[in-house]
Amino acid sequence: MPLRIMLTDDHQMFREALRVILEKQPDLVVVAESGSGKETLRLVEEIRPDILLLDVALPDLNGIEVARRIGGAYPDIRMVVLSGFADRSFVVESLKAGARAFVLKSSGSKELIRAIRAVNAGHVFLSPEVTSLAVTAGSATDGVDENGPRLTPREKEVLLRIVSGERSAEIAERLGIALATVEVHRRNIRRKLQIFTVAGLTRYAIREGLLRDN
Repeated sequence: MPLRIMLTDDHQMFREALRVILEKQPDLVVVAESGSGKETLRLVEEIRPDILLLDVALPDLNGIEVARRIGGAYPDIRMVVLSGFADRSFVVESLKAGARAFVLKSSGSKELIRAIRAVNAGHVFLSPEVTSLAVTAGSATDGVDENGPRLTPREKEVLLRIVSGERSAEIAERLGIALATVEVHRRNIRRKLQIFTVAGLTRYAIREGLLRDN
């Protein structure tokens, strides 16, 4: 039977292109697509694909958090993380979350197909450009740059909820604070870090090790 594959990426054109490429292979079939992390979690529970191709940068839950949840609930699903960035933290955290492959979007279709077949056979696959990053990860220092911007404990808590896909109203309710206070924290976080997108905040949180205990 062909391998049943699910695609998760917030760009429909990219998903459509991937579907065409993958379904040219007689042993691969795309059974589902998703454009968000929360939708992916719902569809995975319903469909249980063999392989999940998962983008890191999603508009709600980040891809690494999605991988962590799926890896914990459905360890038999093999996950291939896709990213536009050859970032050491992305590679390391993806593998820790349960992914078995990390492929750059700049790679060719043959490399992606090799990755799918490698993880199906029980192997780990990394794009050549990121292999050295993973190899040196163990010797790299973790933690916040002492000379970098400092977030307060409350700002870190708000940041983690932002990158987990919660909206300001949800954050206010969970933390028991006013909605206006959440908005102040959001502005302060962006001002201190000079990062203005959820994807950028996600990269910061992963890089600084803030997601590891969540």
